[in-house]
Amino acid sequence: MTSLPRIGFVGLGNMGGPMCQRLVEAGYPVTAFDLNPHALERVVAIGASAGSSATDCAAQSDIFLTSLPRPDHVEAVMGGDGGALKSLKSGSLWIDLTTNRNELVFRLASQAPEGVKVVDSPVTGAVDGARNGKLTLFAGGDQASFDRAAPVLAPLGKVIHCGALGTGNVVKLVTNQLWFIAAAAIGEGFATGIANGVELGTLWHAIRNSVGDSFVTQHDAPSIFAGHYDPSFSLDLCLKDLRLIQELNRNVRAALPMTVAAEGAFALAASRYGAQAAELHVAKRIEDDAGLSMRLEGDWVPPWEQ
Repeated sequence: MTSLPRIGFVGLGNMGGPMCQRLVEAGYPVTAFDLNPHALERVVAIGASAGSSATDCAAQSDIFLTSLPRPDHVEAVMGGDGGALKSLKSGSLWIDLTTNRNELVFRLASQAPEGVKVVDSPVTGAVDGARNGKLTLFAGGDQASFDRAAPVLAPLGKVIHCGALGTGNVVKLVTNQLWFIAAAAIGEGFATGIANGVELGTLWHAIRNSVGDSFVTQHDAPSIFAGHYDPSFSLDLCLKDLRLIQELNRNVRAALPMTVAAEGAFALAASRYGAQAAELHVAKRIEDDAGLSMRLEGDWVPPWEQ
């Protein structure tokens, strides 16, 4: 019976922590690291080993995973002579779960030690998806590397092979492009209905059972109703992804006004409430300007507790 590969996992935040836990629970030997000692303590408590650094995790791993907020964090962890990339041994595989910039992924892949393969596999499905193993993972890489990565990623959710290295990030950013457009629009729809005499609960029920339905309507609207606007993802991270989307859009020889408008809506919310405010402040801005309330009574369990 073949033993399971040794896993290194760096980045134990809102998404990475639950993903690391899923791998431990699936029986993988996991060595983890995060700059936040409390995040590291949480995964050690359920069976992970504590690495002393990202490079220590990389050196011990057969398959090394990173789940970091931003491309510059990936470069700081992986790049340079002292980075984790140089500590990976021949025959190992690096899977980057970060929503990343392709230029950086390609550059780091070109600098990988001989015999080290790379897969980009950003995820979607929010914190509750990470906790419950119901994420969707968009994997980019050659077929052999994908075949090796897929069993390790399977405990996290549904894995889709998108094509060559970098295509995972493209697909993830396209899904976020559509999500941000819908998130920017949901507050406008709610405000229009409320201002014209429709009760919010009735309006929400109707939207969910119509052509207006979306992940935002189903999953995100309760965070508006509860008034916390889902702090598990910040406006700053929304704008980071929107900038990455706009970089991809330079290859499209047509105007994309919906994406531009969404970026403007999130930028306006960030200027009003601060970059670290919860993502759905993009709807709160409409509430405040229109003098409307989008509170709705109900047992709205926050996504990070589901």
